[in-house]
Amino acid sequence: MSLMQIAEPGQSLAPHARRLAVGIDLGTTNSLVASVINGVAECIPDAQGELLLPSAVHFSADTIEVGSTAKTRAATDPEHTFISIKRLMGRGLDDVQQMKPALPYRFDPTETAVPRMSTPRGWMSAVEISAEILKPLKARAEARLGGDLVGSVITVPAYFDDAQRQATRDAARLAGLHVLRLLNEPTAAALAYGLDRQAEGLIAVYDLGGGTFDISILRLRQGVFEVIATGGDTQLGGDDFDQAIALWLMERAGLGMSPATPLNAGDQRHLSRTACAIKEALTGKEQTCARLDLRGETLWTGCLTCSEFNALADPLIERSLAACAQALKDADIQASEIQEVVMVGGATRVPRVRERVSAFFGRDVLTDIDPDKVVALGAALQADVLAGNKSADEMLLLDVTPLSLGLETMGGLVETLIPRNTTLPVARAQDFTTFKDGQTAMSLHVVQGERDSVENNRSLARFSLRGIPPMVAGAARIRVTFQIDADGLLTVSAQEKITGIHAEIQVKPSYGLSEENVEQMLRNAFDHASDDVQARRLREARVEAARSLEALDSAMTSDAALLTDIDRPILNAARALLTQAIQGEEAQAIHEAVEHLENAALPFIQRRMNQAVSRALAGHSVDEMVTQMRR
Repeated sequence: MSLMQIAEPGQSLAPHARRLAVGIDLGTTNSLVASVINGVAECIPDAQGELLLPSAVHFSADTIEVGSTAKTRAATDPEHTFISIKRLMGRGLDDVQQMKPALPYRFDPTETAVPRMSTPRGWMSAVEISAEILKPLKARAEARLGGDLVGSVITVPAYFDDAQRQATRDAARLAGLHVLRLLNEPTAAALAYGLDRQAEGLIAVYDLGGGTFDISILRLRQGVFEVIATGGDTQLGGDDFDQAIALWLMERAGLGMSPATPLNAGDQRHLSRTACAIKEALTGKEQTCARLDLRGETLWTGCLTCSEFNALADPLIERSLAACAQALKDADIQASEIQEVVMVGGATRVPRVRERVSAFFGRDVLTDIDPDKVVALGAALQADVLAGNKSADEMLLLDVTPLSLGLETMGGLVETLIPRNTTLPVARAQDFTTFKDGQTAMSLHVVQGERDSVENNRSLARFSLRGIPPMVAGAARIRVTFQIDADGLLTVSAQEKITGIHAEIQVKPSYGLSEENVEQMLRNAFDHASDDVQARRLREARVEAARSLEALDSAMTSDAALLTDIDRPILNAARALLTQAIQGEEAQAIHEAVEHLENAALPFIQRRMNQAVSRALAGHSVDEMVTQMRR
């Protein structure tokens, strides 16, 4: 009898087959893709052996060019050549048009939320253009790995907000990539160096790319990275070092010194390439010699020494160190507390940069991994785990909550305890109280979503806390704690502080929740933001009114003897007015009715207070009461 091949529920028929996943560094200047191959993370080159893909896209009527060929079009067709498109991701039209230097693109004036730019192939958004950069990275990975990808981890700057992160996800989806996770770039760099295997510590990630500089301060606790401060300079990068050398060359060659000898775009591009070549040739040497050829003639021949270059570079490096100092101040730590400094970005190859950064932090910087590759390699390691190729115990799965989590409160409102995009694991606690006198139990309703009212959110779980000591309304203190572990499991617990009675429930917030569900809930929250504010005000006013009526009825019952014939009709009329206001839709009208009721009840309240004081003083001398108060 032949055997039948079977598998456990939820497992592949070939459980040991390797799932193909990649890490992608979608950079401002360059992008690249990496994967774990034969147990080692490595970057994947294109057919020509190039690892770095310039983040440039050129549109013509017939073709879309990406990478180096597109980059060369910037001088001749700047309007349709898109460079540094990452800066536009998730930004509105007003933000984009205020960027410096001014962008050469023509924008669709009718699209303000998601700016679209004119191309020979129609209007294109930053998301669509970024997708064109991702497509060749996906293609080269599938060609190298020999199959379709199950997913990808894409890195983003730590300072990216919700809109920018969602735009990155959208770009990946358009490129045919399934996003397993978005990973902060500094976290990816730290993972590449295996810093997650340390117990705890403070890590600085110094990221000097081609066009931008970022500094991130991370705190590591039990394998979890927390970004505690970020900073940088969006107008500082390796290109500025090239520009400094180019200006030095122009001065030596006497170029551009008069209106009669202006430099055209081709001259400037050639000058920049020459400056970059000199910078790279000088690395590790005392000097390098070169010549500047322009328009068919040699304009300058000479040498640039290391000390001369350092003098050119120091003002730029100083700007980066000023940003580092500010980040440390924001994190409320000293440079001496940093345990590791990770260098990221091609410009950190410059020896002077490493020297100055090392001196600033007072320790050797980490440069063992190619700074151009380190982010992609870290993302690849994370993707390998998320794809299921390794035990999750080998690397903590860093994540964030996709939607806010909270509790239902009186009036059907939601009190958020954990906002969306909070890094996991996380624990948050808040105190709640009872609504009615003598209340001995509390029902807790856990919800997920971004709306203010319970019915517009997702119900996760319900449980009860019983055994609360009977007290007047508002006297009890119930501590409710939301705790999410690294695997996304939510534990909600409630504890009454006096007796210590406790109840809890566990739930998986992400169960049955697709990306489309998340997007729809976020979209609904945005679309109904103004309506939700008004609805919340009305419900809060109704809760306040109900509490006032509850307190009045209780007082009129327990101290009926203190009511006069004048009090009753006044209080009943004020009560009727408030009851009528509660049925309406105006929060302000309810607040005014509550205030009217409180003023009407003031004589009655004063008599109750006088009675309570008299009872407390009965049988005691003034001296005894003074002594008791002092105690």
